[in-house]
Amino acid sequence: MHSTTMDTSTADNIELSVNGVTIDAGAIVTELACHADKADASHAARLALVVRELLTQKAVENGILQKGAELDDGAIDHLLEMDCTTPTPSDEECRRYYTANAQKFSSPELVFARHILFALTKKSTMTKIRARAEQAHRELMQYPERFEALAAALSNCPSGQAGGNLGQLTQGESVPEFEAAIFGTTRTGLLPGLVNSRYGFHIVLVERRIPGTPLPYESVRESIGLYLSEHVRHKSIQQYLTLLVSGADVTGITLDVRPGPLLQ
Repeated sequence: MHSTTMDTSTADNIELSVNGVTIDAGAIVTELACHADKADASHAARLALVVRELLTQKAVENGILQKGAELDDGAIDHLLEMDCTTPTPSDEECRRYYTANAQKFSSPELVFARHILFALTKKSTMTKIRARAEQAHRELMQYPERFEALAAALSNCPSGQAGGNLGQLTQGESVPEFEAAIFGTTRTGLLPGLVNSRYGFHIVLVERRIPGTPLPYESVRESIGLYLSEHVRHKSIQQYLTLLVSGADVTGITLDVRPGPLLQ
């Protein structure tokens, strides 16, 4: 494969070609808009166009496309089905993955908690709100039996009228900063410090926890098979694109043909 090293500041002025086919400068400008968030948008755009042209040429060679026809998702899928066969993972492979990743296959942990929310408002400074929350927290450290009464009197959350009761919680139901304080630990009772979230300051009482229970292999066999198939397919496509590029005559871009970078 022939490639031309280029400075990114002048990359847009260098002609890009794949196996003698020149890629129009206008196509490069259009493709640039799709990669504006990349560190090197010019390189990303040129790489995408090179891969697309190689796939187009291969689809024509395999009789999937007529010469000059536009490459579409259907043609790409057909080409990859022909050239990138993905083996179906065996039951033994699925069981091995299940055993090695047992922590992924369990029912969610349940946490029963109460809280008192001191919400951030425009009328009070963060310092004053935190001070009120800390004062209430100190009181509860001494008199935890007062939690429900203080929740009713102080909380800015509707749950205050139910003694701060949040009911049964699983991960994904609350904001991440709140969940980080209550999940991934065995602690119960009044949390030792305030929990700071986007809504304000929380005093949190964890009443009890119900750990997740392992799911039987049979109930997750299908999802494991799909995951492993997709993983193998992704690697297969990486290797396929690497082979296409390594065997092509490409000018106007420097390419890394190690497995992996072409799909990034």
